[in-house]
Amino acid sequence: MRHFLTILLFLLLWQARSAAAPGRDNTSIPADRYLTTIHFRMLIGGIILGKVQIGDFPDSLNFIFDTGCGGVSLDSTTAQRLKLVPRLSSYMIRGIAGVRPQRLLDDMRLRVGQIHMDSLTIQVGNYDLLSSIYGEQIDGIVGYTFFSRFLVTIDYDSLKMDVYTAGPVRYPGGGFLLKPRVFGLPMMEGQLNDARDINSRFFFDTGAGLCLLFSSHFTDDSAVFAPKKKKPVLAEGAGLGGKKEFQLTTLKNFYIGPFRFKHIPTYIFDDNNDITGYPQLGGLIGNDLLRRFNLIVNYARSEIYLVPNTTFNQPFDYSYSGVSIGLIGGKIIVTDVMKGSPAEKAGFREGDVILEINGDSRQDVQIYQGLLRTIGPRVKVMVRRNEGEVAQLSLKVKSIL
Repeated sequence: MRHFLTILLFLLLWQARSAAAPGRDNTSIPADRYLTTIHFRMLIGGIILGKVQIGDFPDSLNFIFDTGCGGVSLDSTTAQRLKLVPRLSSYMIRGIAGVRPQRLLDDMRLRVGQIHMDSLTIQVGNYDLLSSIYGEQIDGIVGYTFFSRFLVTIDYDSLKMDVYTAGPVRYPGGGFLLKPRVFGLPMMEGQLNDARDINSRFFFDTGAGLCLLFSSHFTDDSAVFAPKKKKPVLAEGAGLGGKKEFQLTTLKNFYIGPFRFKHIPTYIFDDNNDITGYPQLGGLIGNDLLRRFNLIVNYARSEIYLVPNTTFNQPFDYSYSGVSIGLIGGKIIVTDVMKGSPAEKAGFREGDVILEINGDSRQDVQIYQGLLRTIGPRVKVMVRRNEGEVAQLSLKVKSIL
């Protein structure tokens, strides 16, 4: 598909091995430090979605667990439903697609599993776009406020996080210890190779549903890509502030410690709001790359430990169709069609209502996004147009390589 990625940045703002689950002896975290376990779902791009409760409200809310978020944020629609009224702050929040005034809820309480966090200040933002992209309500995002208080293991094999009190840990074998700089957000060293060898720093961002995102200032000044490299394709992303246009290409090599990844899908964007702080950082590493490791996140000691898991050697997604879809008003709708893309050539129009794809009429955005990024036989899509016409479209998904 047109890689409708999700980037959540709040800047003011061999064998799989499970990491530190209770009762396992692959780390030396004392049992009395164990606090709770959080089971999560993984959305497209590796996004972690877990349950959180706010204050005395009994409902469990859908929160993204995001190391690229500088605090805790609540969706404005959810805040309205819970009758929570934020105050306007004098500060602004910079995001990948814009700048907006900061709105805050004071003295809030959050429950994550069996953990209670009190006296929190929570930002309020509009996540209608994210909910549309993922096909379900996104109630909020939890980041540094959570990760900075505890030692957290993230096991993508078993889809769970185990939470411990902060402190020392003897890490298991078979992995690699990162020593990121943690100033609200973790920043780590990475090495890349395409036109030449380059070292830079990148945000470690589990809330970004992509592999790599580079600032165009970084790629231009560092001459990252070979001059005769295949021309990038246009793509679109969504983050704080709305939608933004990107370029999509592939990077020859990227190294995290001793671990090498080849031909990685890479997005390039004009960082007009200076969220990457170039030249201090070149961009970010997202969770479509990071989910290939089980993690031990230990902010108290400025440490993140990586152990390759069962998806480590999983192929990257090189598909490209040029069509974006979202759940709007209970219907899955084509929200954008890139000019000159396979989708435009197949006859897709903005506003088309998708009735079924390859005979699947379950109306599940996650499933449909997967089908629209499948390289191989043509994807058959039945749509209904504004005038009531039903059309059968045939889409050939291409590779960006």
